Amino acid sequence: MMAKKAVLIGALDTKGQEFSFVRNILQGAGIETLVMDTGVLGTPVFTPDISSDEVAVAGGTTVALLREEQDRGKAIAAMTSGVAKLVARLVKEDAVAVLFGMGGSAGTTVSASAMQAAPVGIPKLLVSTVASGNTRPYVGEKDVMMMYSVIDIAGLNSLSIRILRNAAYALIGMVQGLQAEAPIAVGTKPMLGMTMFGVTTPCCTQVRESLEAKGYEVLVFHATGTGGRAMEDLIRSGFIQGVLDITTTELADDLVGGIFTAGPTRMDAAGERGIPQIVSVGALDMVNFGPSETVPPQFKDRTFYQHNPTTTLMRTTVEENRELGKRLAQKLNNNAAQTVVIFPHGGVSLLDMDGKPFAGVAERMALFEGLKSELSPEIFLIETDGAINDPAVAERIATEFLTLFNK
Repeated sequence: MMAKKAVLIGALDTKGQEFSFVRNILQGAGIETLVMDTGVLGTPVFTPDISSDEVAVAGGTTVALLREEQDRGKAIAAMTSGVAKLVARLVKEDAVAVLFGMGGSAGTTVSASAMQAAPVGIPKLLVSTVASGNTRPYVGEKDVMMMYSVIDIAGLNSLSIRILRNAAYALIGMVQGLQAEAPIAVGTKPMLGMTMFGVTTPCCTQVRESLEAKGYEVLVFHATGTGGRAMEDLIRSGFIQGVLDITTTELADDLVGGIFTAGPTRMDAAGERGIPQIVSVGALDMVNFGPSETVPPQFKDRTFYQHNPTTTLMRTTVEENRELGKRLAQKLNNNAAQTVVIFPHGGVSLLDMDGKPFAGVAERMALFEGLKSELSPEIFLIETDGAINDPAVAERIATEFLTLFNK
C-alpha cells in the first residue's frame, strides 16, 4: 500500500507554473505529492507523476487522438472521465491524503469530477475562476471547498502568489491536522440519516436527541435537493445504516417544479440497500421558490408564504397531494419489509396547522388517500391524530424506528 499523498490535478501545459508553485510549498512542508496532468494542448511545464496520456487512456482515448480531432468539448469530457477513474482507484488504494485542483471553467470541471469520485471526508480544495458564481455543478453532494481565484490563473504575480500560497497552506493544515488527530472510532455507533426542514425542526430535533441518547449517531440533512441527494449518496456508499425520512418535501419540488428538487431517484437508495427506514410526509404542503419575483407566472393565483426574502413557499393543491401520496408509496414499495410510514393527520409542517397559512384538511386527506391507494400491504402504516411536530408524534417515530432497526 502506497503512502498517502496530496494529489494535484490540472493542466500542466497551461497551468504548470502555478501547480509547480503549490507543489513546492507542499513538499517543503514534508508532504508527499502526486501530480496528475490533464493538459492536452502542449508539453507539460514539468514532468507529472501521471501523464495526460494515462488520463486520456483511462477516459477511453489518447492525447494524440484528442489533439488530432481538435474538439475541445470532447477532450474535456475524456479527461473528466479519466481523472475520475484514476482518483477512484487511488482512493481504493488508500493513497489520497488530500485533493487539489485549479483552473478556469474547463479545469474546474475536470478537477471537480475527480473530487466527486472521492468519498466525503477526504479534504478537497479547488481554486477556480468560477468559484464566486453558481458552484453547485462542481460541489454537488461532496465536501468540496472552492476558493475564488479573483484573477485568472495565468502566471505568477504578487496577487496570484498570495492566493495560491493561502491554498497551499490550507492543504498543509488539513493534511497535518488529519495526521495529528486521534483515530475516529468507526462502527461504534450505528449511523442514521434524517431529513429536516425549518418547518419540521421540532419533530426532528426531538427524534434526534432521543436516538442519540440511545447510542445512535444521527446525520441530519437539510431537504433542499442537495441535502436529499447527499443522503442518498451516503446510503449507497454504505455509511448510513438506517433512515428517518421525516421530511420528504423534495418530492413536491420535483413534481411541481420547485428549486429544491432532489431528482427522480430520491428515496431509491434505502430500497436498493434494503436498510430500515421510517418515512413521513413532512413539508409536502409546500413547493419552494426563490424571491417572490422568481415564481413562475402560471402559479400567480396560488397560495404563498414568504418564508424569508430569498425563499417563497407555495401551497400544494389537492390534486398535487394525491399524486405525491401515490409517488411516495411507489418509492417505498421497493423496500416494503424494512419500511414503516407514519402519517400525521393533524398537519405535515408548522405551516399546515389550524390557523396557519397552509392549513389544509382536504389537501392532507388527498395525500393520505393517494398514499394508501398505492402502498404495499406489507408496509406498516401508522396514523396519528396529532401534527408532525407534536411531541407524541416525534416519540412514536423514534420508538417505531428502534423497533424496526433492532429486528
